[in-house]
Amino acid sequence: MAYLWFKSFHIIGFVAWFAGLFYLPRLFVYHIEASERPEAVRSALKTEYNRMEKRLYKLIMRPAMIFTIIMAAGIIYQEPGVFKETWLHVKLLLVLALVGFHHYCGRVIRQLEEGTCTISGIQMRRLNEVPTIILALVVFLAIFKNNFPTDIVTWGTIAAIVAFAVIIQLYARKRRLQEQAELEASS
Repeated sequence: MAYLWFKSFHIIGFVAWFAGLFYLPRLFVYHIEASERPEAVRSALKTEYNRMEKRLYKLIMRPAMIFTIIMAAGIIYQEPGVFKETWLHVKLLLVLALVGFHHYCGRVIRQLEEGTCTISGIQMRRLNEVPTIILALVVFLAIFKNNFPTDIVTWGTIAAIVAFAVIIQLYARKRRLQEQAELEASS
């Protein structure tokens, strides 16, 4: 029974953690793009974004990450045989990468506050996809374990996901170019 409790709380923890990992880089985009605003608005926006970023990181993301890891340790403690499986080793490597991304976000918060961040809004939009990709891989590993299907349906699904991602990126690029043209026309 303890295994199911650990697993339930593990899921709750990583949902909260990923909510922050999805939202924080979006806040970074807005924070970075606030530099393009008039001075009267710029400083107020940057102050507010910095406050939001710090609260999200320290009050939601960090506790959720720690909670997720503790519950995962509980799962492994309850079922130690799972630690010998290859899929779990790959999953743990992905989680380690995610922890690294989490700490990288903390560094970006400090850089934005100090005004030393050199990342553009477009680069941050791309970085915003990192947690999504890692989440998908972790879920696939957790569900399929060592039996990942390789039939036509799987490859078709992967192709559709890649096509959607490309379409979204092309639309975002079109929208950015349109906004830039409108700004230039109004100047």
